[in-house]
Amino acid sequence: MQFIDEATIGVAAGNGGDGIVAWRREKYVDKGGPAGGDGGAGGSIYFEATPELSTLVEFRFKRKFHAEPGKAGGTSNKSGKGGEDLVVMVPVGTIVYRRAEGKAETFVADLARPGERALIAKGGRGGLGNQHFATSVRQAPRIAYNGEPGEAYDVRLELRLLADCGIVGVPNAGKSTLLSVVSAARPKIADYPFTTLEPQLGVVRVSDDESFVMVDVPGLIEGAHEGTGLGDQFLKHVERTRTIVHLLDGAKPFEEMLADKETIENELRLWNPRLLEKPMLVVVSKLDLPDARASLERLRERFPAALGISSATNEGVRDLVYAVWREIKDAPMPEIVTPPPALIELTPQEAFTIERGRDGTFVVAGVRVERLAAVTNFDSDEGLARFERSLAKLGVEKRLRELGAVEGDTVRIGYYEFTYS
Repeated sequence: MQFIDEATIGVAAGNGGDGIVAWRREKYVDKGGPAGGDGGAGGSIYFEATPELSTLVEFRFKRKFHAEPGKAGGTSNKSGKGGEDLVVMVPVGTIVYRRAEGKAETFVADLARPGERALIAKGGRGGLGNQHFATSVRQAPRIAYNGEPGEAYDVRLELRLLADCGIVGVPNAGKSTLLSVVSAARPKIADYPFTTLEPQLGVVRVSDDESFVMVDVPGLIEGAHEGTGLGDQFLKHVERTRTIVHLLDGAKPFEEMLADKETIENELRLWNPRLLEKPMLVVVSKLDLPDARASLERLRERFPAALGISSATNEGVRDLVYAVWREIKDAPMPEIVTPPPALIELTPQEAFTIERGRDGTFVVAGVRVERLAAVTNFDSDEGLARFERSLAKLGVEKRLRELGAVEGDTVRIGYYEFTYS
């Protein structure tokens, strides 16, 4: 299966069902009162993490997700049926961002555990039937509200693999070979740079009842944090790990090997300084080569804890596995620190904004006024009158006059346009 760790899709929750205008029709009851039922709520969209998926490739083939709308209300005060919620399964480790039209992208959820679920788009509320608008002076109201639109977003998914240990290093350092030796993973291996074009996961068995997950992060080069060599697509997977194995190419001259070490650690630092706070094991590969063994001895003069391995002869491999396991047991669980979306509370005077476009149109924005426009049935004279009274009560009409609106001007609220009068 192709490994895909980013995807952008569209989601739309279900619209609420419309409320209706209806009357009681019972024998011997003259002029029965209002009995229009409410519309059902639209279905919401949830994302749920599952270990059965390991890539976002499914979202390359299906990019639009819609939840069911609610049904319209019925007679005799019967409410319409609510739309079914839609649950979209994503891999464990998926981070979700969303963006409404004309708005900035915000963080929604980090689904880092199996079964974890997040509400992505909320279904619209059902509209009210005319049973709700009866008063002592208006006993036969001919007004009902439409259902609210469901939320709709562009959603960006970013998968960050969940692994206990990440292997980093320059291309051709032997990372894939090491992973194939210590686990059942079978990555593509060849003697040239950038053989590995996507992260590879493998389960490393320590004992009969102990194991950990290791990820082979494709070779990093200078400028990786800026995307050179696709590095920015791979570095994010290191953030999830609890410990890092920095594999140095033992086939290279010692000074060149040291330069590689500095380059990789600098790229980690530039991507996220906290990566260098993780436990890191420095390991020289290809110990079956004479120069590699000599380089390891020189390296230990500067870094006494450095290890050496040969994936060809298995020398030092089990010692490395045990060393990684000890670090994992002592290391805390990694966290992705992502700021929650900003919560801005508006005062009643700031509950809406009005801007004038270049074409002279007055654009009124605000959750409450846009919702009011969305639920109003403008084909109903009573509904239109109630809408105008509500705008006046909110202060919208007064503010329009202050901004110079005159009869005949166009006013836009959400998706609706009106002529000011």
